[in-house]
Amino acid sequence: MNDDKKTEEFYLKLRAQLYDTALWPSEYLYKFIVITETSKIEKLKSLFNHQGAVIKTRPSKNGKYTSISVNVRMKNPDAVITKYKEVATEIEGVISL
Repeated sequence: MNDDKKTEEFYLKLRAQLYDTALWPSEYLYKFIVITETSKIEKLKSLFNHQGAVIKTRPSKNGKYTSISVNVRMKNPDAVITKYKEVATEIEGVISL
C-alpha cells in the first residue's frame, strides 16, 4: 500500500473518531514535534495565527527537538484535518502526534 493511500485512510478514520467523540465546534489539541529551528517554530505558530490558539513550546532534553502543543477551537473534524494537512505541507519534517 502506498503512503498516500495510508495517509488518506488515517484521515478518514480520524474524521470518524472526531465526529464520534466530540460535539462541534470544539476545542482541539494539536501536538507537533519539529527540529529546534526558530524559523520552523515561528512558521508553525503563524499557521494558527488569528484563531485564538493557545500555543505552548517545550524543548527536548538535549534541545534538538521542540514539542509544540496548540489548543484551538475548531468548527468541525474536516477543519481539524485540513489544518493537519496544511502543517504537513508547510513545515518540512514536522511530526504530528
